[in-house]
Amino acid sequence: MVAASELRTRLDKWLWAARFFKTRGLATDAINGGKVRVNNQRVKPARAVHVGDRLEIQRGWQHLTVVIMALSTRRGPATEAVQLYQETAESIAKREQEAEQRRSAASTPHPAKRPDKHDRRRIVRFTRRDMR
Repeated sequence: MVAASELRTRLDKWLWAARFFKTRGLATDAINGGKVRVNNQRVKPARAVHVGDRLEIQRGWQHLTVVIMALSTRRGPATEAVQLYQETAESIAKREQEAEQRRSAASTPHPAKRPDKHDRRRIVRFTRRDMR
């Protein structure tokens, strides 16, 4: 963790140190792509972050809202990384709700039998791209 004398660090370096992204390059790409917001504003990778800043991070289907609790420019173990931030209660509830929706959507019923010849032809016709 950073000493009290150093009260800021680069956003891309902090995201990497907090283990949100595997490399600083991936963190930079996410920031430039608008997947990371600081205090509800789109920012650049070199933006200095401070303790108390609110980050909105989107990774794939996962949306996180975290508050920076400590600063670090060193990527340490995961046990140290989770001490750098605190996820908001709303973010946790929303993530759990979205996970439940994905689980329920994944449990679609299976057909009673395998498709026969006519069904397969209909499936091929429906999914086939026009080859002409």
